[in-house]
Amino acid sequence: MNSFDVVVVGAGPAGGQMARLMAKSGYKVLLIEQHEDFSKNDFSSAVTLLSTLEQFDLPEQVVGSFWNQFVAVTTNTKQVWDSPENLGVVLDFAKLKEFLANDVKSYGGEVWMGYRYVRHLQDEGKTLVTLKQRSEGKFETICTKVLVDATGFARSVMYEKQSEQPKLLSGTGIEYLIEVDEEAYNQYSKALFFFLGYKWMPKGYSWIFPMDKFRLKVGAGRLKMEHKNIKNPESLQYYIQLLIDKHVMPKEYRIIDIHGSTIKYSQGLKDIYYKDNVIAVGDAVSTVSFLGGEGIRHGMYSAEIAATHIKKYLENQISDFQEYQIEMRKYFLPKWDISAQVGIQQYLIESDKKFDEVFTYLGFLTTEQIIDVLFYYELGQLKKGFSMYLNNKVFGLLNKFRRVFRSLTSYRGQGSKRSETIS
Repeated sequence: MNSFDVVVVGAGPAGGQMARLMAKSGYKVLLIEQHEDFSKNDFSSAVTLLSTLEQFDLPEQVVGSFWNQFVAVTTNTKQVWDSPENLGVVLDFAKLKEFLANDVKSYGGEVWMGYRYVRHLQDEGKTLVTLKQRSEGKFETICTKVLVDATGFARSVMYEKQSEQPKLLSGTGIEYLIEVDEEAYNQYSKALFFFLGYKWMPKGYSWIFPMDKFRLKVGAGRLKMEHKNIKNPESLQYYIQLLIDKHVMPKEYRIIDIHGSTIKYSQGLKDIYYKDNVIAVGDAVSTVSFLGGEGIRHGMYSAEIAATHIKKYLENQISDFQEYQIEMRKYFLPKWDISAQVGIQQYLIESDKKFDEVFTYLGFLTTEQIIDVLFYYELGQLKKGFSMYLNNKVFGLLNKFRRVFRSLTSYRGQGSKRSETIS
């Protein structure tokens, strides 16, 4: 029987980074991926900041495009923030996962493609993990000291049954990868476009992101919850086609791929973080942002936190992963709680008019401030935008009052002179 120090189930960004870190530290590692190649599970809008590349030591080969502009389009407004320098990247999700897996192997770890997790059990002090090879249907049992659940929203390792999971908020998204003509591509080649409001995407948002030359990601995602005002929105495919037809407007285009996925988020972060020698990372413990759906860098960061505690566990410095849970909740809970509240308010309650108004006052924020809101969840910046919006309205009203006052004063002066002349 094959034995390992660490077995990681799921080779997404969190699982790949987890296995990479442990293999680099000299531990015997196995990374398991249920698909036979990474292109078969390619869903992620994969937008992140430029600093993500340096933070996680990622090469430019995993980058689909660079962006320096952020555009928000609502039913009746459009706001643009830009920078002379690149602000971030759109990652090639398949290439990112493949790079991490190859790095695991370069550090001496193993990567098994096409294997599905079945179950695990404790037997005479050993953790036995049963896997099924998907192509041949063969079962294989391995042994590990630590088992990592990096199965994302499925949470397959930590919970034997779905009914055991905490109450989860969920959303779903679909994305088209399309190839367009040069003129259409150039409109979006350096910008992230987000579309919000009833016209573009009730209960969520839709997007257009650039990839490598002449390729665009056009997608839509929404929450699986009731909206206060919109009872029966159109299908996600309808809103994606609306973007292609009414916004991209290519002379012609070709659909290269269609993929989709689900987000499941535990409000209040009530997921189980560990159980005995099993530990969960990434979306299995709700590291995806409920407000914007961003998850890659957060999942990879959770792997870095977990790796520190797994090393201590393997060196017998700690007996469980309680400190990991405490550290994760301390880092994520304050930001994620307020983000979830704002997300539910904006996507499910606010009127279309309110959406337009919100993005009108966000237009008063600088590019740096809007990045702070979107990627660092500094929602206090929203108050600054609102204050500037109100100040601008008050200033506008004062100017209007001054103009009216001057007109009245001028009119009265002229009337007095005319009356003197007549007498």
